[in-house]
Amino acid sequence: MSEMDVDPRQYENIAVDDNVIQNVVLSYLVHSCYKETIESFITCTGMKRPAVNLDDMDKRKWILQFVLDGNALKAIELTEQFAPDLLEKNKDLHFDLLSLHFVELVCSRKCTDALEFAQMKLTPFGKDFMALLAYEEPEKSPMFHLLSLEYKQNVADNLNRAILGHANLPSYSTIERLIQQTSIVRQILSQDQGKEGFAGFSLKDYLKS
Repeated sequence: MSEMDVDPRQYENIAVDDNVIQNVVLSYLVHSCYKETIESFITCTGMKRPAVNLDDMDKRKWILQFVLDGNALKAIELTEQFAPDLLEKNKDLHFDLLSLHFVELVCSRKCTDALEFAQMKLTPFGKDFMALLAYEEPEKSPMFHLLSLEYKQNVADNLNRAILGHANLPSYSTIERLIQQTSIVRQILSQDQGKEGFAGFSLKDYLKS
């Protein structure tokens, strides 16, 4: 039995190989577009270069940064160049990006532009963001969450996963999958189920995907 197949209740007693840790770190760096850090990490550890195009990583990083900077239209433009059919197949994601631009117009008090944009770009999705226009101070609107950095970060994260999936790369980093695995194990332990309750859960499945 390998360490990946051991009873999850015994995980804390496992000595993890350095190569496993390094691969987890590298997976996170690739997922988060830390190109320069990847180069340094590879040099320091002697690991093999990841099977990803580092130039594509730069493009992905720029797209995500435009989302966080509030330039959603530029992010959409670059995404359509980088992955032409991605947004067409991900209508909800496309809508979220368009909504970010609408929110920027509202916050800039460009209400006429916001109204025209909403009617032209958002209405076809069958969703209504007009509530923001009804408030002199948009941050007091029931939809104030659309103004937050957390919302932008969430949209950027979803776009990042979609781009990675489009390129046939893991949509989630290994550390994210390990956290998901840990959450599942904790839930099962808290329910005080027997050993049989762990059937089907293996770290091996998460690390190899």
